[in-house]
Order: sequence, then structure tokens, then C-alpha cells
Amino acid sequence: MADAARARKVADRIHETVARLLQGRIKDPRLGFVTVTDVRVTGDLQQATIFYTVYGSDEEREETAKALRSAKGLIRSEVGKALGIRLTPSLTFQLDALPTTAKTLEDALAQARVRDAQIAKAAEGAAYAGEADPYRHDDEPDPQTGSETDDETADEHGADDDEQETDRGPARDTEAL
Repeated sequence: MADAARARKVADRIHETVARLLQGRIKDPRLGFVTVTDVRVTGDLQQATIFYTVYGSDEEREETAKALRSAKGLIRSEVGKALGIRLTPSLTFQLDALPTTAKTLEDALAQARVRDAQIAKAAEGAAYAGEADPYRHDDEPDPQTGSETDDETADEHGADDDEQETDRGPARDTEAL
């Protein structure tokens, strides 16, 4: 098993070699405007997945995929020469979904901005239905009774309902004795 640094170097070398081949050596008319976006190599250096994008329509993407499949043998032999390692990895071409996913996210964010602008416009000049701050605060008296809340009153007297102490000490259960 190769270490991660070596796998990264092999992936970078494959990336450079495939990009160079697609740019100049492969003359298939079905090959569209292709960009190699990423190469991932397995830890044992036996499999390489080459991610690519194609500028154009769905039909151009399909034609480019066919052209890459037909040129896979030539590309693999050139990669083997460039790498100079004992076993040349098998190549798999995968259309990169990242640009499509990014476009979908950008569209969703644009829709959210438009919706936020609509909500902000609708909220202009709006007033609260009640008070601006509807919550009770400890320093304010209770509006119904005019006195402090029950929790504050119990704290001032220093005792809770559960633990009543008398002058003789804590309450005891006399039946248990």
C-alpha cells in the first residue's frame, strides 16, 4: 500500500498527462471542450478515476464520454510511460457533478435572496402586535397582582415549600423511629 503523499503525486502526474493528451494528441472529432478537474487514485495505485467536465450540451457530453472510452487504451499507455511505475493503474473517466451541484446551489441562494427581499419589503413599516419585548423580567412587578413574582418572593423569605425547617431542626418522620 502506497502512502498518501505518493498517491497524490501519482494523481497529479496522471492529471498533467491526461490534460496534455486531450489538448494535443487525441484528435477525435467527438471530443468536446474537456477540462480535467480532478484525479483520484486508490491507495494501492491500481485504480485511477479521472473527473472531467465538458462545456456544452448534454449531447456533447455524451459524445465526449464515447470519445474518452475509445481513447482509454492510448491514454493508459501514455500514463504508464509518464509514471514509470511497475503497474499502470486502470483508468475510469467520470463526468464531474460538482459544477452542476454548484449551479443548483447558486440558483437556490438567488431564490432565497429574492424571497428575503420580498419579506423585508413587506416588513417595512410593520409594527409589533403587542409590546416590543413580550417577556417578563425579574426587576419588573407582575402586572396582574402588582407584586413581585412567586419565585422572587420565595427567595426573599429564604425557604422553599419543600424544605420547611422549624426551631427544633429539620422535620423528621416519627413513624419510622
